[in-house]
Amino acid sequence: MLKTVTFTLMHFCIAFSVTYALTGSIAIGGLVATVEPLCNSVGFYFHEKLWQRFERSPADKMPIPKHAWLHHHA
Repeated sequence: MLKTVTFTLMHFCIAFSVTYALTGSIAIGGLVATVEPLCNSVGFYFHEKLWQRFERSPADKMPIPKHAWLHHHA
């Protein structure tokens, strides 16, 4: 979650700077810097969750055999 927060802060700064440079408006820069990164960060969070499912190894999905309980609790 910390990765998402730091990404959001960085994105706020970039979105404001680019919008301000293009429009010269602090108000529009602030609005875009607030709305766009929040939407992006929510998308990023779920994107990371989705990729975590694909990155799991097949062994993570297999059930632990009952006779192997000692090895998995040590």
